[in-house]
Amino acid sequence: MVKEKKVVVGSRGSKLALTQTNWVISELKRLHPGFEFHIEKISTKGDKITDAPLSRLGGTGLFTKELEMALIKGKIDIAVHSAKDVPTELHEGLTIGATPKREDPHDALISNNHANLEKLPDDARIGTSSLRRKAQLLAFRPDFKILDLRGNLDTRLKKLETDDLDAIVVAYAGLRRMGYTGTISQIIPFDIMLSAVGQGSLCIEIRDNDARIHDIVSSINDVQTRIAVEAERTLLAKLQGGCQVPIGAYAQTQGNEVQLEAIICSIEGDHTIRDKHSGPLSKAAKVGDELAERMLENGGRKILHEIRQEFQARIDNT
Repeated sequence: MVKEKKVVVGSRGSKLALTQTNWVISELKRLHPGFEFHIEKISTKGDKITDAPLSRLGGTGLFTKELEMALIKGKIDIAVHSAKDVPTELHEGLTIGATPKREDPHDALISNNHANLEKLPDDARIGTSSLRRKAQLLAFRPDFKILDLRGNLDTRLKKLETDDLDAIVVAYAGLRRMGYTGTISQIIPFDIMLSAVGQGSLCIEIRDNDARIHDIVSSINDVQTRIAVEAERTLLAKLQGGCQVPIGAYAQTQGNEVQLEAIICSIEGDHTIRDKHSGPLSKAAKVGDELAERMLENGGRKILHEIRQEFQARIDNT
C-alpha cells in the first residue's frame, strides 16, 4: 500500500473511544475503499488521572491535548474526539474536518431498582462525573446526594453495583454505541436536564493544511449536525465555559432555522438561567453568541463569577 493511501487515526484507548473510532473508519472505508486506516491509541491526561473530579483538574483539552500534539507532529492524520471534549478554541494549525451525524444527545438514568428520577428514594445517592449533571439534578430534586463517578463507561456501570449507589447518570449516546441500552431506566427529558455542548456528536480533527485528509473526512460530515454544534460551541465560548462550569445546551435545525436552548446553573442547582433563541441556518454562530450574551445579562454573569470565585478559593486552599 503506497503512503498516500495510508491514514493513521488517533484515538483514546477506552472501549467507547475505540468503538467510536472504528465506526468512523468503517464509514471512511465504505466511501474510500482504496485507503488503509490504522489506529494509533493515545492516552490523555483525563484518562490517566481517574481519582479526582474533572472540575478540579483545571484547564481545557483534558481528553484531547495529547491527540492534538500527535496531529501537529505528524504522528497521526486524524483525531477522533467526542465533540463535548473538544475545547472551543482549537490549537493553531488544526481544524474540525468533519462532524458526522449526531447520536441522541440526551442523558440517561441507570438504576437497578427505580424506573425514573421521580421514583428514586429520598436522599438518593447518584453517581456522575459531570458538574452540569450534578447541578441540574439538584435543581430538580435538592435532596439528591451526588457522588463523583470517574472512569470509563464500563467502570461506571460496575460502580453502580459496588459503591452503594441508587443510580448513575451517563450519556445515552455512549450506551447506544456500546450496545448497552438495555441497562437504561430513563432517558432524561430536556426539561429536566439539558445535555453538554456537542453531546452525542463526534469531531474529526485534522491539520488545516492537509488537503488530502480533508477530502477524505469531509465525506462523512453531516451539515445539520455541524450547524447545531457550531451554535452550541459558540455559546460555550462566549460563556467561557468548560468542565468546571455547569452549562447545558442543545441546538437543532428546523426547516431554515437553527433553534438553541441553554442553561447556566450554580453548582448546587439553586440558581439557574434558562433561555432559548433561533435564527437562520447560515447564522448559527450568531445565534449562539446572542443567546449567550442575553443569558449573561439576565443573571448568568453573576452565577459564573461566583462559580469561578469558588473554584479559585478551592485551589488557593489546596
